[in-house]
Amino acid sequence: MFDHVSIGVRHIPTSRRFYDPALGALGIPTRFGDDREFSYGTESVLILIATDQPVSADERSGLHFCFKAPSRAAVDAFHAAALAGGGRDHGAPGLRPNYGDDYYAAFAIDPDGYRIEAYCSQPE
Repeated sequence: MFDHVSIGVRHIPTSRRFYDPALGALGIPTRFGDDREFSYGTESVLILIATDQPVSADERSGLHFCFKAPSRAAVDAFHAAALAGGGRDHGAPGLRPNYGDDYYAAFAIDPDGYRIEAYCSQPE
């Protein structure tokens, strides 16, 4: 549905330390980048843009970005990589039956406070 989504971040190198391994665990490649802008994905793209005034992240707003994972193991790897890359836990990997019988997901908060999720809908 979306071609791309752009979010403002305070510091590209800090964001890359988080997003490179977290999205890499899901098989999402880097596309292009420099010290002001960096992007990930093939068809739908996430673009990080350095700014002094990113949108204030608010955990209560409901805003989050969800990435498809090819397997439950990839969701687990995403979560571990996100935390190792400077993110904060916002929901350990596991089934979320309120979203569906096979909805397996994990949640993290990136260095700028944005909530991100990886999910897999494949049965184990």
